Amino acid sequence: MNIAVVGTGYVGLVAGACFAETGNDVICVDVNEQKVNDLRSGKVPIFEPGLEDLVKSNTRAGRLTFTTSLKDAVHASEIIFIAVGTPQDEDGSADLTHVLNVARGIGESMNGPKIVVDKSTVPVGTADRVRAAIDDFLRPDRVVVGVASENAGRVMRELYAPFVRTNNPILVMDVRSAEMTKYAANAMLALRVSFMNEIANLCEAAGADINKVRIGIGTDSRIGMSFIFPGIGYGGSCFPKDVQALIRTGKDHGVGLRIAQAVEDVNHTQKKLMVKKIVEHYGNGNVKGKTFALWGLAFKPKTDDVREAPALSICSELVALGASIRAFDPEANETFREKFGSHEAISYVPNNYEALDGADALVVCTEWNAFRQPNFARIKDSLKEAVIFDGRNIYDLADMKARGFTYYSVGRPVVGRG
Repeated sequence: MNIAVVGTGYVGLVAGACFAETGNDVICVDVNEQKVNDLRSGKVPIFEPGLEDLVKSNTRAGRLTFTTSLKDAVHASEIIFIAVGTPQDEDGSADLTHVLNVARGIGESMNGPKIVVDKSTVPVGTADRVRAAIDDFLRPDRVVVGVASENAGRVMRELYAPFVRTNNPILVMDVRSAEMTKYAANAMLALRVSFMNEIANLCEAAGADINKVRIGIGTDSRIGMSFIFPGIGYGGSCFPKDVQALIRTGKDHGVGLRIAQAVEDVNHTQKKLMVKKIVEHYGNGNVKGKTFALWGLAFKPKTDDVREAPALSICSELVALGASIRAFDPEANETFREKFGSHEAISYVPNNYEALDGADALVVCTEWNAFRQPNFARIKDSLKEAVIFDGRNIYDLADMKARGFTYYSVGRPVVGRG
């Protein structure tokens, strides 16, 4: 098929590369001429596992091309995906300016019947948006498509068929139901995260170990193990915006979504948890002048996406308290710097051990594999004090105690204090 994808961010570029990988001819459109030129030369501005190889191989094969001309892309394509940004307004609603501008441009450029798919994050009543990650895209457990005609449904089934060859379903439904499915699914997953974070906080107060509790409930087949890992809150482009937009949609329709609001409130509070532990460790007012090594800036491993990342909140609070930060992330140093802005209290280093030099303690914000089995002797020698604040529970309590660390985690007893 001939496909156009408008927007080359996390959603659009992944979609375009994956569609090209299955043999389609794909034109990706972006208004940024420098970005288009970079992509033509194989320079990928974002990080997702395997994405750069997909872009390069399909560009070489001629199946994936890039342009700034929406008109040319529309003329050459049967299906046009809108994958531009929908930033959040102050009231929690989604700003549809870019989506609607692209839609108007498509209408003005159409030279025949086209199928237009809204793949941006949009509220109910606008169009479908599919959460993007290469593994999710290439091996989805199901595909949900909202269509307004039988022909569109037939074409979308054919388009997505290569991704569900293990008989996972393609669910074709009306557009509004598809939109609601996406928001409801992400809100449910976010609910599991926030619920486990609340239980983790209760475990900590009551002297229980959340890791044992997590296994105890996760082995119940009705619950399962996915999305029940406690931590310092969810982030990224999907959960925060989708939960907030779902709440806003409820208000627009006169329906108060109290559970969704609670999920949002718990997540906001959870992002402040680690700074609270730091302040309690050093005593009020004693954080000023301290330096913290911070491992992990992205909201999750295997991405450079820092949108709504807990590290943003942690850095903001520590800097406001007068602390300095030496930060490292395998992929997100630059995207974090761009998002957070330049600040003399934050420096970015090229590896995780360099972040430790001169630091009073280590703060772990993202569970990258490279952080799971570090050289603990080197960590201890480099830090002024052997103190770790672990927001992702990646280290073993007994091991930390045996190594002589003071170790704070989420929902588990503190090791080595006092």
